[in-house]
Amino acid sequence: MGIILGVIFHFIGGFASGSFYMPYKKVKGWSWETFWIVGGLFSWLIVPPIAAYLTIPGFGSIINDAPSAVIGTTFFMGLLWGIGGLTYGLGVRYLGVSLGSSIILGLCSLFGAIIPSIYYQFNPTEGKDTFHDLITTPWGQLVLLGLFICIVGIVISGKAGGMKDKELGGAEVDASGSEFKLAKGLFLAVVSGVLSACFSFGIEAGSSMGAVANDIWKATHPDQGEFLFKNNVIFVVILWGGLTTNFIWCMILNFRNKTFSDYTNKKTPLINNYVLSAIGGTMWFLQFFFYGMGESKMGNGASSWILHMSFIILVANMWGLLLREWKGVSKKTSRTIIIGIATIILSVIVVGYGNSLKP
Repeated sequence: MGIILGVIFHFIGGFASGSFYMPYKKVKGWSWETFWIVGGLFSWLIVPPIAAYLTIPGFGSIINDAPSAVIGTTFFMGLLWGIGGLTYGLGVRYLGVSLGSSIILGLCSLFGAIIPSIYYQFNPTEGKDTFHDLITTPWGQLVLLGLFICIVGIVISGKAGGMKDKELGGAEVDASGSEFKLAKGLFLAVVSGVLSACFSFGIEAGSSMGAVANDIWKATHPDQGEFLFKNNVIFVVILWGGLTTNFIWCMILNFRNKTFSDYTNKKTPLINNYVLSAIGGTMWFLQFFFYGMGESKMGNGASSWILHMSFIILVANMWGLLLREWKGVSKKTSRTIIIGIATIILSVIVVGYGNSLKP
């Protein structure tokens, strides 16, 4: 029963992550920076402490009692991850939901596996895999094979994007309304993929807060295993960093593009825009909430990782099809993007299987 619940939780989290941008596409009359930061206030400031309040009694005291170095490091990792989240949103804006999400998530898989191992190669930590482990063990070599497959899938998907750009005559806007700009979108995808690893570093940096939450829960729930929601207190601090990065950049764009009037422009459907942005921002956070629940139920990080990433890619591409993002392209281009996305999914499975073979 635990495995079944784990799959369900991962599907919900993957659906939330693969679908969060959809409400934003219904916002009318607002610039990108306006709806992104309004949604972000829910993603990074409002919903996380509500989730922590509902699941961890006294979570504020845990944060208040944590050493300043723990808070500072966790916040800084969130700051860097926030740039990754910002560029994720921009990447989807310029590449579309299906192509953008597939390439960015593939890169997240690639860099998320490589960067931590390089870090721990130079900063050995018990229980953490190093780059040497990857290249000298059968499971590590399988992981590297999966990462190579991921690169192949990204190249194929990028090729499909170039074919789409050429066939549509370099159109600024595709059939779904996306501002299709291949070169800019690919650059942002790489930045997002590199900095995505910082979220896991943030969880590691704030692990002592999660341990306190876990000990408090276990004291009142003996013999019931690990606390399902212990990471919620860490998310609060990490997402403060994410908010800071995104808030500064969006305010700069509001100033540069003279779009501060969006927030009060009565010529736009204001209430509808605020509600849609709030829904999108809340869905963005829910991916973390349900990922933690799914991993706790399945008891296997590798399996959780496979399901989470695969569900996100599949859901994002489902939306891409429904939005007709590839309408008007040739059958050859359609086949190319399908092959590219399938290759990325295969890479996720291979990397996850390799991780599952670790002793």
